[in-house]
Amino acid sequence: MTDQARRFPVGLTIAVAISLSILIGLGVWQLQRLAWKESLLARVEALQAAPAQSASAALERMAAGADLDFARISIECPGLASAPYLQLYSVRDGQPGARLISACQTTDGRYRTILVDRGFVDETVSARPKVNVSDRAPIAVTGVLRVPEKGNFVSPPNDVAGNRWYVRDVPAMAQALNADAPAPLVLMAETSSNPEWKALDPAPLPAQITNRHLEYALTWFGLAAALVGVYVAMLWRRRKT
Repeated sequence: MTDQARRFPVGLTIAVAISLSILIGLGVWQLQRLAWKESLLARVEALQAAPAQSASAALERMAAGADLDFARISIECPGLASAPYLQLYSVRDGQPGARLISACQTTDGRYRTILVDRGFVDETVSARPKVNVSDRAPIAVTGVLRVPEKGNFVSPPNDVAGNRWYVRDVPAMAQALNADAPAPLVLMAETSSNPEWKALDPAPLPAQITNRHLEYALTWFGLAAALVGVYVAMLWRRRKT
């Protein structure tokens, strides 16, 4: 074996190659996420600008398997202003609080109820809307349909008995509200079910949906380039010594 061969850092080269493939892979993944996010933002913008469709038509399309995530609909919910509610932990603009989730009875069809996110209440507000199950006054709601987000390993378990929810588990929420045959999507209200109560903020979407995937991709590719630079410099130094 020559002296040059002995000097060649085989183990380090393998480690650098593995690290480089990981960094480049992460950069490519972020570029794929960028394309997905741009498509999503274009879809959201188009749907938000579109007129709200009727709930009955949307539910029929939903039952047929149509993708209605971010679609805007209008629906009339009997007694929504004083309906029973669940409290879903949420953070809005850096401030913790709860989103009030109630069930809205729909027209005949595959889905007989849809869960409505009535809005956000800051944790500093202890008051809540009065519950009166005998109240059937219709409340017109316009909102955005959303696929419920899934929890992850850091999500606390839902406290059904204490009415403290951390994940939008539609079947479990519907059961807690005695709601029959719930639709799989949640309606995020844009209009208030309780306009006289200003503490309830019907805000279905953040003001801006962030898109930093290009920045992340450039970061990973930059780290890959830096790794190559350090490796080449090290080989050059070895060769000179």
